[in-house]
Amino acid sequence: MKIVQLSIFVENREGRLADIMSILAGAKINIRALSLADTKDFGVLRMIVDTPEKAIEALKAKEIVVKTTDIIAVEVEDQPGGLAKVLKVFKDSKINIEYMYAFVEKNNSNAVMVFRVENPDEAVKKIKGVKILSAEDVYKL
Repeated sequence: MKIVQLSIFVENREGRLADIMSILAGAKINIRALSLADTKDFGVLRMIVDTPEKAIEALKAKEIVVKTTDIIAVEVEDQPGGLAKVLKVFKDSKINIEYMYAFVEKNNSNAVMVFRVENPDEAVKKIKGVKILSAEDVYKL
């Protein structure tokens, strides 16, 4: 149930993000979710795409360094307290969340959240009462 996330260090300069997106568009890669955290000199672009292997190949062909990280995605009730319930499950399971971000689309009537945890395999085994999405489910959202 792990999902491949791409991480790219992006120089904080005009047009750099647009260049990366153009490469992905040219390779017909569909972005499912993304997060961009910045500092003064660079940003970290984290993305889930529909075909990670193809995206990695396209970016590396343009000499862009790409790293992969395993993450998990879960459904969250799209109502007040929905995220609090999910986070309580993580807390009760003693799973530390390194970072998280949301999807643009919903799965059914639920929101989808992405979580980076230290050991995704162990987290999937421990988490009870939360729907964890498969990579295939996420890639085709």
